[in-house]
Amino acid sequence: MMRAGAKALELKKSEVDALNVFPVPDGDTGTNMNLTIQSAVTDAEKTSGGSVAEVAAAVSMGSLMGARGNSGVILSQLLRGVAKGVEGQKTVSALQIAQALQTGVDTAYKAVMKPVEGTILTVSREMAKGALARAKQGGDSVETLKEAYLKGQQTLAKTPDMLPTLKQAGVVDAGGQGFLYIIGGWISALEGHDQEEISASPIQQEIQSQGAPAGFLVVENLEFPYCTEFLVKGKNLNVDQIRQDLSDRGDSMLVVGTDEVVKIHIHVKNPGNILDYAIQFGSLHEVGIHNMLSQNEAMAHALKNKEKEAPLESTEQTPLAMGEQTLKEHGIVAVAMGQGIAEVLKSLGVDEVIFGGQTMNPSTEDLVEAVQKVPAKNVYILPNNGNIVMAANQVKDIITDKNVFIIPTKSIPQGISALVNYDPEGNPEENAQNMEMGLTQIQSGEVTYAVRDSQFGSLEINEGDILGLVEDVIQITGQEALQVAQAILEKMEWREHDLVTIFYGEETPQEEAEKLREWLESEIPSIEVELYPGNQPLYYYILGVE
Repeated sequence: MMRAGAKALELKKSEVDALNVFPVPDGDTGTNMNLTIQSAVTDAEKTSGGSVAEVAAAVSMGSLMGARGNSGVILSQLLRGVAKGVEGQKTVSALQIAQALQTGVDTAYKAVMKPVEGTILTVSREMAKGALARAKQGGDSVETLKEAYLKGQQTLAKTPDMLPTLKQAGVVDAGGQGFLYIIGGWISALEGHDQEEISASPIQQEIQSQGAPAGFLVVENLEFPYCTEFLVKGKNLNVDQIRQDLSDRGDSMLVVGTDEVVKIHIHVKNPGNILDYAIQFGSLHEVGIHNMLSQNEAMAHALKNKEKEAPLESTEQTPLAMGEQTLKEHGIVAVAMGQGIAEVLKSLGVDEVIFGGQTMNPSTEDLVEAVQKVPAKNVYILPNNGNIVMAANQVKDIITDKNVFIIPTKSIPQGISALVNYDPEGNPEENAQNMEMGLTQIQSGEVTYAVRDSQFGSLEINEGDILGLVEDVIQITGQEALQVAQAILEKMEWREHDLVTIFYGEETPQEEAEKLREWLESEIPSIEVELYPGNQPLYYYILGVE
């Protein structure tokens, strides 16, 4: 059933991506939801499938760890709530399915600080209502889900009336449409329709092949050389207690799960001791033990035989060396969408850069792994994209051996402003407060292009038009990137400020970017202009004014 839902969404993810409210090339709701549910399916397929509760618990954990973007996080919360609703059940009735959907909706609403109607939340809420009504009338599981699907379709069609931005763009809510595809897959499975075996989608293969630039450290000694990970299956498992018991037995620890399934990942000296400890709680599954010293030696040997230009230089220690390090007081994790931007962030003190952003949001698990790599007691996360903030907030619930602070940066300029206000010797809480204050001291602008015809407010937008945005709101359209950049800077009232920062994209010639700087300096000779090759995709310019 879960596999069928995931397959249904995978086949339609591009269509969901196309429902992006703004006609800029970052419509990734379908991609984010697809990656989230694929992660859920992967974990579900590792179970024995002996009960609905067991599968649902695995789905809950898999979707949590694989959640990407706002849409993926909300989907993970819907699935987490469904898992809560079927706890302890070997099989479920139509009424229990409907009640579990309602629990999923309640969980998702609680996860969003300011729920907005006309989104996946509204669609899922009305679906749950429809399911409950049909189940109480005596409908079976298929009839109950079909009623949910019908109510979802009806509600989805009304979402443009609830959100003016949807009506202006001429689309329905993307998240709601994605969730409908998943439920449609569930119905197909229950009706006995054949589904293809799930295989890696193109976007997953792309993720696996890209590999973010990173440093490589050859190590000769390692305090905790064995990477050990496995599942514990039992009853009444206490995740918090297990996490506390293992906290001083190694490093890079990750303990998440439910009261029936717990996933453990830890680097240790003696894997046997950890397995002996865990087996008291139930049965062990998917046990994997890797000698990281051997892996490191093999990687070093392979690198010697490759003549490749080194990517982004990295001065931070890798997880392989963390066992030998003394924890510093503060560390920073940031998201970047281009190598040039990453270099600037690192020069300002960022320890770990995660490559992602507009078209590929990093998952909660990606952020967790980055935080674990930073040898610091207090770690600040800069999402640098509004669509990553929710996934970042979930890291605080997973990491317990460090203090994690989420600085809600929604753009690269905001991230840089936060870093300028960072004090490596300051108090953690004051640091977080000062970094957030920095977000109010800068304006962010972007220049990109339209991927389809659309209308936004009074602006008629044609596919291929150059778009100028201020704080993610489309303000200007044009035909030349340089001219739009100049116009958007005027909208940002750059003449009233002291500093303009420019990151030019991978498709923007340096000569053109230099012309933009020359124009600024000719207009106001006293203005300070910082020009960087950001190498970011999709966006000709990212602009900051302060």
